[in-house]
Amino acid sequence: MAQTKQEIEAILEQAGSRPRHQFGQNFMIDQNLVRLVAEAGELTPRDTVIEVGPGTGTLTEELLERAGCVVAVEIDRDLAAVLRNRFASRPQFTLIEGDALSGKHAINPQLMSIVDQGRAGGNLKLVANLPYNIASPLIIELLIGGTELLAFTVQKEVALRLVASPASDDYGPLSIMAQMLAKVEILRTLGPRIFWPAPKIDSALVRMRREDRLGADARSFSRFVHAIFSYRRKTLRKALTQAGFDATHVLKETGFDGNCRPEEFDPAQFKQMYDAHARVVTR
Repeated sequence: MAQTKQEIEAILEQAGSRPRHQFGQNFMIDQNLVRLVAEAGELTPRDTVIEVGPGTGTLTEELLERAGCVVAVEIDRDLAAVLRNRFASRPQFTLIEGDALSGKHAINPQLMSIVDQGRAGGNLKLVANLPYNIASPLIIELLIGGTELLAFTVQKEVALRLVASPASDDYGPLSIMAQMLAKVEILRTLGPRIFWPAPKIDSALVRMRREDRLGADARSFSRFVHAIFSYRRKTLRKALTQAGFDATHVLKETGFDGNCRPEEFDPAQFKQMYDAHARVVTR
């Protein structure tokens, strides 16, 4: 059963803690949501599931009933102690105390080791109520690392960026990377009141199935896209040039209109630009 607001408050008080804004903590207090998030992960006893930001363990309990192994990553020392005590007797539970990211574009080494092991087994998933402040870089890094399915709650604005189409306000590097690495679905929008403390914005339940079209080029492609989007209001020709790329060659190879803006091109077209650029570099 999901913990109520009163139960979470009592757990935090006993631990000498409180919700910490710097860690993006908003606790699930709706049993239906807990079940929906777990179901979205399509878990089986063969799966290793990563949960980032487990908090007081409401979703963790549900995941332990469904998956073969649950790896929980918790940065808050007080909550890590709560989790350690609560699940000490569960052999399929592993706790990593620390940040899921060791840098803006790097996964915690201890977590990365588990990602590598899971990739070899082919049954690695993320199911989590993600802390808002790390969601965007984390999901991309996990997809690059080989995580096969991600089901998570996140602020609605991030969800909209993940599925955004070219020329829309939400479209950008995150949209392109997500759509080149996965099939992205927004399963439902979530109001503030199903979390405590209630955030000031709506959230969304998102599922991403890994469909990697970048392979070993993922990180260099990401740098290429970010460099061009640094000049998103320029024409494509000017953006390529100011980002340090050979605009004449890229436009000749792709046949794209250099007078259009970068934000008008879809993810597959960005891959064509990158491939054209890469051919120059490798000559």
